[in-house]
Amino acid sequence: MQTEVVLCLGGNKGDREKLLFRAIECLNDHFQLLRVSKIYETAAWGGVAKGDFLNQLAIISTGLDPDDVLDILQEIERDLGRKREDPWGDRTMDIDILYFGDQKIENERLSVPHPFIADRRFVLVPLGELLPDFRHPLSGKTPLEMLQECGDPSEVKLYEK
Repeated sequence: MQTEVVLCLGGNKGDREKLLFRAIECLNDHFQLLRVSKIYETAAWGGVAKGDFLNQLAIISTGLDPDDVLDILQEIERDLGRKREDPWGDRTMDIDILYFGDQKIENERLSVPHPFIADRRFVLVPLGELLPDFRHPLSGKTPLEMLQECGDPSEVKLYEK
């Protein structure tokens, strides 16, 4: 059975645009790539990283289970230079699973839906672009409803080369 998985990609180190394009290519090598959002530029979230991030959402389809998908995503991150030094720090590439269909997953490796979706404008803006009517499996809210309630003051702007 195929499941649609929503991913958030982002990074603030190196050639950010090239790394995003390469990450999308890698996703397409491993999964069926259904859609990607526009690229957005945002200030670092969480107060540790230095330098603006480029972020993009992707929707993939897979028959793999969540742990196998996570393994592939972490391999892609490593291949693109990711070093796991500080969870909120600078990185070449970070790929988070936002939604895995409508599944609720909570284990030592994975929390889905991603616990910070409603707190991050850089997630909610492209989520509203790709899935404006999708309802969060726990809160039942759409991206626009969550965006209206979001306390994150960060500016999310379309990336211009």
